[in-house]
Amino acid sequence: MLNVYYGKMPEAVFNTAVYFKNAYEDEWITDSVARDMILDIDKSIVLDSAVIDSPVMGKIPPLALSGGVKTLILMKNERTKIFNASTCGDNCAKWILRLADTEDLTINLRHLMDFGEGTFDIRILNTNQIVHSMKELVPIAGLYV
Repeated sequence: MLNVYYGKMPEAVFNTAVYFKNAYEDEWITDSVARDMILDIDKSIVLDSAVIDSPVMGKIPPLALSGGVKTLILMKNERTKIFNASTCGDNCAKWILRLADTEDLTINLRHLMDFGEGTFDIRILNTNQIVHSMKELVPIAGLYV
C-alpha cells in the first residue's frame, strides 16, 4: 500500500538529487523496471549502466536523468527510506502506485499530486485515513499542503 505524509517531514530525504548522486548503483539503472520508468518518464533508452540515450540531450549519464525518474529509482531500491516525492511530476504518480503494489511504500508530498481518475488505496499518514480516489484524497491532503 502507498502511505503518504503531507507537509514537512523531518525524516524524509528532501534533496533526492544529492542522495541519488551519492547512493545509486549501476544495476539500479539497468533493472527492467527502471528501464521502463526511464523510457516512460524521460523518453530515454538505457544503453548500459552509464549511458542513457535521450532524445533531447543525446547520450547522458544517469546523473542527468530527470528528478522524477531519479526519485522513482530511489523509491524502488531504498525501501527503508522515505523520499520527497514532490520532486516528481504527476507523470510519476502511476509508477509510485505500481511500486506500492509490490511492497508497502511511504513517501512525503509537499504538494497535491494527481494520482489519476482510477481507484487506488492510499493511506494518508497525517490522519491515518485510507482513500480510494482523488475525490476522497483532495479534501484531506488540502489541509496539509
